[in-house]
Amino acid sequence: MDKRPKLDTPSGVKIREFVTGDRIQIAFSYEGKECRELLPAGPINKSSIQRAAVLRDDIRAKIKAGEFDYAEFFPESPRAGVSKKKAGLMRALLQNQLEIYERQVQNGQLSPSTYNGYAKIINGDRMKRWHELHASEVTPSMLRDWISDMDCTSKAIRNTLTPLHSVFEDALNDELIDFNPLDRIALTKLIRQTARASDYVVQPFTQAERQALLQACRSDEWPTIQWWLNTGLRPGELQAQEWTHVDLAKRIGKVVQNQVAGVIKTPKTAAGIRDIDLNEDALAALRAQQLISKGSPRIWLNPRSMKPWETDAQIRKTMWLPLMERAGIPYRNPYQLRHTFASTLLTAGANPWYVAQQLGHEDVEMVFRTYGKFIREDYQKPRAELRLVDKA
Repeated sequence: MDKRPKLDTPSGVKIREFVTGDRIQIAFSYEGKECRELLPAGPINKSSIQRAAVLRDDIRAKIKAGEFDYAEFFPESPRAGVSKKKAGLMRALLQNQLEIYERQVQNGQLSPSTYNGYAKIINGDRMKRWHELHASEVTPSMLRDWISDMDCTSKAIRNTLTPLHSVFEDALNDELIDFNPLDRIALTKLIRQTARASDYVVQPFTQAERQALLQACRSDEWPTIQWWLNTGLRPGELQAQEWTHVDLAKRIGKVVQNQVAGVIKTPKTAAGIRDIDLNEDALAALRAQQLISKGSPRIWLNPRSMKPWETDAQIRKTMWLPLMERAGIPYRNPYQLRHTFASTLLTAGANPWYVAQQLGHEDVEMVFRTYGKFIREDYQKPRAELRLVDKA
């Protein structure tokens, strides 16, 4: 006859009898399934039963909050392996990275436009290749094949890889993988060998086209185009420029802000914060604009609303497209005004290092690569000779 005292157990806690000894079992629902797990062997009394009830409540609370890790509580359970695999599933890791980007937008650490770009990449068809794989199953060879088949420009490939870099770094720190597979790929070489050349062409406006553009401007558009042609600002820099950023006495226009998708921020690099020398044409544009935007802290306004420009697209659709049609010039995007500024300076013999500073580049490499054909030989030859010396 069993003379052991009967112990009351709360809901979800049960005492199981085994030949090797009794064990406490707790029950809970997880992902729509009823789970029953035995606790480690030990004395069974009121205290141990109470601890089991507290443990069960803790587990149920974590499940409700979406923070339950089966392997953390029951590492020997068959369900723990499934839990570990799900924790490292690429679909979940990518969505978690998107949530990180969302928080960065809320904290002002990431622009909405950059977030939208990452969201498009993470939710796009191309990234679905990895959804059902565990991070540990993604190999360098798989990534090499995937990258080789992208048929994108090098910039598009690098943008696509940015979220993956973060996912694998976090997975490595969380010990879900033993190494970052992207670290075992010669990415620069692979991208150079497989990327598709960009179809974007630097096509500055000729002198005749510049005159046609300015003549086709309405009076409330002319200052903006005249200024843009003579300062080479990025579209976001033009949108964010204020009257306090101009020193007419010193003939300087300061670039200290950039606008991206309606959000004002500082330029990405230190070189982006700069002083632009103003010629007579730029000063004439400012004087004309003073009569248009008086009372507004921003210099350049949307002529339709007399409010500051909000986005690049707004400039392109409401002012630029109609202007190009009136001027009778084959369409090129507004960024060609920046290219026109740079090429005009270089063709006139300006020092490429000075042009790089005026454009806001960190070094002269971009100028030589983008505008090499406009740079005079007396700047190109010393540079070529320097390369020969370096190789010697």
